[in-house]
Amino acid sequence: MPQGTLDVQLMKAKGLKNTEFFGKMDPYVILKCKNQEKRSKVAASQGSNPEWNEKFVFRVTEGVTELKMTIMDKDTATRDDFVGELSIPLKTLFQEGKLPPMKYNVLRNKKYYGEIKVGLSFTPSVPSKIPEEFFGGWKESS
Repeated sequence: MPQGTLDVQLMKAKGLKNTEFFGKMDPYVILKCKNQEKRSKVAASQGSNPEWNEKFVFRVTEGVTELKMTIMDKDTATRDDFVGELSIPLKTLFQEGKLPPMKYNVLRNKKYYGEIKVGLSFTPSVPSKIPEEFFGGWKESS
């Protein structure tokens, strides 16, 4: 199982379904990679076509297979509204090392709810080669 660093470039979304009755949505994204969670800035009053242009870094450890993203609409007086979600499998990324910015479908109740553009790159961690003499004990000289 690969280990290393996952870089996520959150770019923009297009055609998100509006959850507001009046005015424009204030969308933000919650990104989850196994037990790590990060949150984008709020794209204030950007409605259905927000732009974030933010970068996030996750440590990839044993058992990481996907990146989950949840799009929410920030509300001041009430609870934030759920806009949609998606899950990006990381197997191809681990093999390729980098995926160019691509559009992924945003789903809500298994229905298309717009798209989000994300770029991904993976840098594997290099296992350290520690010489025997650093493990302790005696090393016999020849």
